Amino acid sequence: MPSENLRWETLQALKNSPKGNITFDPYWSERGEPILSGCKEPLSLSPHSGVILERLCALPLQKASFLGSSSGDSSPGLSEDIFTSLSSTGSIPDLNARRTPSLKAEREQAVSDEARDEDPEEDVSEFSCPASLPSISLLSPKAMETAGQIIRFAAEQQNKAKMALRLRQEMQEKLVAEVAEVASEQLKRFEEFMELKQRQEFQSMRDMLNRETKESIGRQEKLKEEQRHRLKILNLRLREAEQQRLREAEHERLRQSDGRERLRNLNTIQEEILQLNQLLEPSTQTKSDLPPASLSCFSTRGNQLCSQLSEVVRKTAEGEFPSVEDMTMSERALHEMRALIRLMQEEVAKAQEKKKKEQDEEEQGRKQVELQVQQEVQKKAVETAKEKAKRKGLQNSAEESTLKWFRELQEAAARCQEALQQLNCPKDAQTKKLKLELQKAASIPVSQISSNSGSQLREIFDKIDKLLSGRGLVSGGRTISTSQHPQGLDFVSYKLAEKFVKQGEEEVASHHEAAFPIAMVAAGVWELHPRVGDLILAHLHKKCPYAVPHYPPMKEGTTVEDYQRIIGYRVDDSGVEGQDSFLKRMSGMIRLYAALIQLRWPYGSKQGSAPHGLNHGWRWLAQMLNMEPLADITATLLFDFLEVCGHALMRQYQSQFWKLILLLKEEYFPRIEAVTSSGQMGSVIRLKHFLETSLQSRQIRPPKGQLNSAFWSS
Repeated sequence: MPSENLRWETLQALKNSPKGNITFDPYWSERGEPILSGCKEPLSLSPHSGVILERLCALPLQKASFLGSSSGDSSPGLSEDIFTSLSSTGSIPDLNARRTPSLKAEREQAVSDEARDEDPEEDVSEFSCPASLPSISLLSPKAMETAGQIIRFAAEQQNKAKMALRLRQEMQEKLVAEVAEVASEQLKRFEEFMELKQRQEFQSMRDMLNRETKESIGRQEKLKEEQRHRLKILNLRLREAEQQRLREAEHERLRQSDGRERLRNLNTIQEEILQLNQLLEPSTQTKSDLPPASLSCFSTRGNQLCSQLSEVVRKTAEGEFPSVEDMTMSERALHEMRALIRLMQEEVAKAQEKKKKEQDEEEQGRKQVELQVQQEVQKKAVETAKEKAKRKGLQNSAEESTLKWFRELQEAAARCQEALQQLNCPKDAQTKKLKLELQKAASIPVSQISSNSGSQLREIFDKIDKLLSGRGLVSGGRTISTSQHPQGLDFVSYKLAEKFVKQGEEEVASHHEAAFPIAMVAAGVWELHPRVGDLILAHLHKKCPYAVPHYPPMKEGTTVEDYQRIIGYRVDDSGVEGQDSFLKRMSGMIRLYAALIQLRWPYGSKQGSAPHGLNHGWRWLAQMLNMEPLADITATLLFDFLEVCGHALMRQYQSQFWKLILLLKEEYFPRIEAVTSSGQMGSVIRLKHFLETSLQSRQIRPPKGQLNSAFWSS
């Protein structure tokens, strides 16, 4: 700008001028001083002004006075300063004595004007001087004019400086306003920039979070994929393990099947050897004419073969299957036993021929010794009578009346089963559905029998009685009745009897105390529906012929497996069941039978004796003692029967019962021990301990699980 350049040039000229020593203090505004406070120092003239003043000194005082009066506009302060400067330099004389009152007045007026210029707001009266001050008149008007011009020039310069300063202040204020406006705009732009930065940072943070979320989701998907892969591998491993297990199970099944087959063959061989060994016993050869030494030799060798075979069988009793070597040894023993039988038969035939010849030769001599022969015959008759008396009643089969009763029950059950052919093999879906519903209605209540409470047992009995009476029974949400089919009643009776026996075969075999609630319901059903009782006996005798008691003989043409089924063994595709399982099932059914003969339904209305009471238990026990004992089975059944029914028989028959027990202990028990091998002594020991304890205390404790009065009140 031109004014700004001029201002700075002027200030620079004043700064470089020797006529004016202006001191600028930049901190005047901080101290609160006016801007021209540094310009109040006295001014001094240049040394050249002294030469001018010396030349003017020669002028007359009148002219000086005239000059002083004519130059009223000059600044007295400047004159005073000039004189002061001159006096200080010593180049002119002291002018103080020459000053006139007019000059003094001019100086005062100049000082007043100068003060008014410096501070226009101050009162002019402060700087007014008394009018009586004498004025100073200069000797040289020209010098005074020069001084006035200098003073005016200084004043003009001062005014210019004030104006430039004011302009500068205005410019500064404008600059400050512009700077403030620019700063405000910059602040707004900065705030907008910061807001933009903040939004960008927020957006970047949100993008980063979204990216991290996507990465996290990706990692999760990857982990899920890895988990699915691991599960797939694990499933494959599990499938492989299952296949391996199935292969091992199949291998084990084949091994078990082969073992059972060998076990069946071993049992067949043992049975045949034992039967052949009985032919070698001296007691079976009483009518042969062989010498005792030969018989003893055959019997000893037969017993040795039986002992060898017993060692093999004892391994199977411990849960092992016979090996191929064992079977080879068993077959060799069987061949040798057969050879012994053939040799013995040849010896018997030879002895009979020899005896016949001797009898022919000695026929003449018999008449001479007839008396002696008669005596010997009498003696033998006496011995035979004693032996028969001793062995009286011991046979291998039951009495004829018992067998007849057994056959009648089996024939009745067979006829009932044949009559159910139409319902057993239904041709239409409705009949098939009715058959299943009737079977469930008959089987489910029997399966629910327990010793929890008498009320529950009575509810079960009422359901069975309602079903057998032809009334409707709700089962599976439907009302079922035997009247819905002509063969419905026979079918329900047959299935109900079969289920009762099956409960004894399975439930009672595992839990002996369950015999009493099952037998109680069966006794109540038997009392009201006798046909069901006959079917129960038929099923029981078929599955357990020892409940008759009956030892079925092996007939010609009967296979070993069929014979094992007849005597109570379970035979399926896997082979014949083990001896322990067989004895467990027989024990459960005998316990059920022993509980059944001593119980009677407490809520029955019929009077008189029970349909199958304790007299049948006495008959069974007496019949068992009249038959030759069987290894393992006889001791087991006698112990189970006496443990369940012994207390009731003792109370019913008293002394007669103790006689029977004593006979069992002293005479029959040694026979059981004689036919029992060392590996089958468990049941024998239990029976022996039971008999000794009972005879010693003359008391048999009530069986566990017997239902008392407290049970029926619950």
